[in-house]
Amino acid sequence: MQTWITRRNGAARRQRGFTLIEIMVVVAILGILAALIVPKIMSRPDEARRIAAKQDIGTIMQALKLYRLDNGRYPTQEQGLNALIQKPSTDPIPNNWKDGGYLERLPNDPWGNAYKYLNPGVHGEIDVFSYGADGKEGGDGNDTDIGSWQ
Repeated sequence: MQTWITRRNGAARRQRGFTLIEIMVVVAILGILAALIVPKIMSRPDEARRIAAKQDIGTIMQALKLYRLDNGRYPTQEQGLNALIQKPSTDPIPNNWKDGGYLERLPNDPWGNAYKYLNPGVHGEIDVFSYGADGKEGGDGNDTDIGSWQ
């Protein structure tokens, strides 16, 4: 390692730099880490999409519960999830709709499709769900439906 002294503002100061060997060792270590970690991360995008969909559905369900607390009922099937971002203009019109809404925007599922809403639900009082990667009801693997009942 090289060492030299420089003077600046009358005070002696030591500066030390990295040698080429040290830099090469660090680059090699980073390369090895990248070779081990990147394949594991890249092989799991489908799982990440399913987890993101479950989190989105959880957020929508919380917003629906807040809507119900304020207004005494969930939005109707006709009002749909848009009732969370824009005050419904069809009956029953909510009396205590929160200014600004219950969500800033309605997210799409990780595959770019709108989340589905059923009131009354099949699996619960209400259902919020995504049809998965294929956008169709049912399916296996990546095409499995993801819902609030899971």
